[in-house]
Amino acid sequence: MRSPLVRSSRISQYAGCLALPLLLLSATIANSLASSASAPNRPVDFVRPFVGTQGEGNTYPGPSAPFGMVQLSPDTDRDLWETASGYEYSDTSIMGFTLTHLTGTGIPDLGDFLFMPQIGEPKLVCGTKQNPEAGYRARYSHDQESASAGYYQVKLLNNNVQVELAATERAGIMRFTFPASDQASIMTDLQHFLSGNRFKLIWSHVRVEDPSTVTGFHLVNGWGKERYLYYAARYSRPFDSHRIMSNGSEVKYDSYKSYRFRSRNEAAGTNLQFLAEYKTRPNEVIMVKVAVSPVSAANALKNLDSEIPDWNFEAVVQGTREKWNRELSRIEVEGSAQDKETFYTSLYHLFLAPNLYQDVTGEYRGLDSNIHLAKKFTNYAVFSLWDTYRAAHPLFALIQSPRDADMINSLLAHFDQSVDHLLPLWSLQGNETWCMIGYHAVPVIVDGFLKGVHGFDKERAYQAIKASAMNPDYDGVAAYARLGWVPFDQENESVSKTLEYAYDDYCVAQMAKALGKSNDYAYFLKRSAGYTNLYDPSVGLMRGKDSAGKWRTPFDPHSYDDASRNNDFTEGTSWQYSWYVPQDVPGMIQLFGGKDAFIQKLDTLFTYTNINAKGLDDVQGRIGEYWHGNEPSHHIIYLYSCAGQPWKAAQRVHEVLKTQYGSQPNSLSGNDDCGQMSAWYIFSAMGFYPVCPGSDQYVIGSPALKKAVLRLSNGKKFTIQAEALSEQNIYVQSVTLNGKTWNSPMLPHKELKNGGTLLFKMGPQPNLSWGTGGCLAP
Repeated sequence: MRSPLVRSSRISQYAGCLALPLLLLSATIANSLASSASAPNRPVDFVRPFVGTQGEGNTYPGPSAPFGMVQLSPDTDRDLWETASGYEYSDTSIMGFTLTHLTGTGIPDLGDFLFMPQIGEPKLVCGTKQNPEAGYRARYSHDQESASAGYYQVKLLNNNVQVELAATERAGIMRFTFPASDQASIMTDLQHFLSGNRFKLIWSHVRVEDPSTVTGFHLVNGWGKERYLYYAARYSRPFDSHRIMSNGSEVKYDSYKSYRFRSRNEAAGTNLQFLAEYKTRPNEVIMVKVAVSPVSAANALKNLDSEIPDWNFEAVVQGTREKWNRELSRIEVEGSAQDKETFYTSLYHLFLAPNLYQDVTGEYRGLDSNIHLAKKFTNYAVFSLWDTYRAAHPLFALIQSPRDADMINSLLAHFDQSVDHLLPLWSLQGNETWCMIGYHAVPVIVDGFLKGVHGFDKERAYQAIKASAMNPDYDGVAAYARLGWVPFDQENESVSKTLEYAYDDYCVAQMAKALGKSNDYAYFLKRSAGYTNLYDPSVGLMRGKDSAGKWRTPFDPHSYDDASRNNDFTEGTSWQYSWYVPQDVPGMIQLFGGKDAFIQKLDTLFTYTNINAKGLDDVQGRIGEYWHGNEPSHHIIYLYSCAGQPWKAAQRVHEVLKTQYGSQPNSLSGNDDCGQMSAWYIFSAMGFYPVCPGSDQYVIGSPALKKAVLRLSNGKKFTIQAEALSEQNIYVQSVTLNGKTWNSPMLPHKELKNGGTLLFKMGPQPNLSWGTGGCLAP
């Protein structure tokens, strides 16, 4: 696996990516983007979509509207598991341009319906990276490629076709500039999707509706086990000719070979390509408008004609850029150009998912495979909840409250359609992937409810979170409820499940308390203390226990073997997971022997290197046994503040901000995971973090921006200022909140939600008297 922290020689080319190719664009886009590049002054101007495309970030560079259903982007690989977004910056050839992509996930899927312009006799296979010319792959160079929010362009070197992409919420537009040719074509490969060399296309269908309109469909058995997607495409110039190819042969009626008539205008199968063929003049532009639908081809056409009714490519680019600028302006920051590039790219990545998942008609395909109508809410999909409950959704609750309400209603609709009566675990376009552990839709709902997100039925929501937490068929919950822990002889990942269930139960208890359900509150609060059952004082760490109460033996607290499928921990070691008690940090500190022993053990985490972890090569950002590239570590640094030594949190926060983030393609140290890695940066750069979503408290770390202004969803503004902040001045000397001295490392949401100013005074040395009181129980 590749370490994203190893700088590639290609990175030096990146700075020129935004400026040089602009000469190739239309005058309108060139003038607009060149002006932004020379004097960026709006949040959208600082977005660098290539961030995270090299190494393990698994982001994509192509355009998407905020939270959009279409992500129109190039694919350089469909078979490599590690290239889950379809694009790897270090690849030197492009397979084509597809309509949908996941952002930052560790498992591939989507990459639906590949479009590729060709010159000469069309090729129907993609070719290889080593020999692109054997297929329709095309070589490209980063000095002839650029991307910004809402726009992507590249020159294909094999055929000298210029490709430009733009997108709206449910549709996209591709602009191809061809050389003169008697044999130009635009191929659509319906069998293409990001399979990871494991998943299968079950069926596809294509239909030529008229000489400039094509519709199609495919059914994928992938990460989402039964994923239906339809598309529609309109071409700016009617085809000179067209062909449908099936298994390499043209679909047509041959009276000598065919027993019955066969239409040349539609076909079904598992290996279909559509060819729109042209004779082109020098620099002739042919555009293709595309849209998708989970419901039908007819709805895909409605989405297309509603969102891109004409052929004004520049208007699509500018319209989406304006949408991005409005969304990114929810937080205004002051700092260097580098600071702004990193911050606004992080906010951009955060706002790529979850994705809109309903047509302009309001229809969508549900978990039950039936067609549903979203009533009084907008339906979203792609919930990477094991990741995003930690910081992404808490940030949505602050600055995207109406959208967060729609997301919560989407989770509840999933629950209603679930045959198991469960909230989603990791949902993907009308599918449950059953990826990861816990029932982390619970903290998303509870945190939103307690933070004042309105627009969903709170009683219905409570019944859904309670049912999910009580389901006896789910992942050892019955044994957990009976014993107080998940036994390793009955369930894999038993310790991680126990710890995460305990936290989720704390969240259920908080909503029960707020709704006056005292019996439920007492029951779930008791379950939330289950973490104590797996603390082994003889080793000072969390340890697996079987159903008879016996400890896992032998026990290596620094070991993890992904291939064995017999681990007590999820993507981590005991040393990493033993800190996961966000709901009761004071209780955890006492369990570890008090503050001094707790701090000493925490120090060791960041220095220990003799780790026996197999199968986690894609988890980078390693500082000792702290791995920032994976989510179980994300709250750990802030435990220093909770234990009364916030200066150590400041040191480690700034170390991570400097070494694990940036504005280059390889600047993410792990999968962005639908925005969670980015959300950690956003909160941490502002100076605080939601260690325990579902509580009223944030934990203060150390700001890395001179000023940040949050435009809260309730209309208030909350301003964070850091006086005397510099590369050396990273330690908090004092804090005032709305002019009053603030000595606690805890920041209550009840203070933040009312707006105001949090003022940090920074210095080069720790102030050993500030923030030493630590954290109270949430």
